[in-house]
Amino acid sequence: MSHNTLIIETIKELLGKMNMHWESVELAPDSKDAHPRFLVKSNDSGVLIGANGEHLGALTIVARRMVGKKIGEEIMPIKFFIDINGYFENNNKELQMKAKIMAERARSFKTNMELEPMTPYERMIVHSALEDFSDIKTESVGFGKGRKVVIKYVESIN
Repeated sequence: MSHNTLIIETIKELLGKMNMHWESVELAPDSKDAHPRFLVKSNDSGVLIGANGEHLGALTIVARRMVGKKIGEEIMPIKFFIDINGYFENNNKELQMKAKIMAERARSFKTNMELEPMTPYERMIVHSALEDFSDIKTESVGFGKGRKVVIKYVESIN
């Protein structure tokens, strides 16, 4: 059984144990090999996603642990993401767009812009979205749930 098939079966098993209904669970067509994304179509999306995607994050962690236990890699489980009705992908696109808008503001006002506290994954999305901006640098600051990204304008030296 391939890892992707095992992950799909594990997600179905987990949803079943939670008494959640789903229409389909499949590998996203645009999924990357290093961190595959699995699409779940469900009418229970509100419960599965939760406020600000908190339930979705927890669901992904539990599914990763279950898969890790099944393949004997509990300490370093396989990285994959669960996407309920496109929420995960849409949230990532919105976050990238917001990061770019805030970078433009930092550039226009020549000042630092602080974003709201984010999960480690969301911070990584912001850092990645802005890594090619030569006059913009990003830095994570704070601790725990209060950790956030600061977008900094950097004067170019010529």
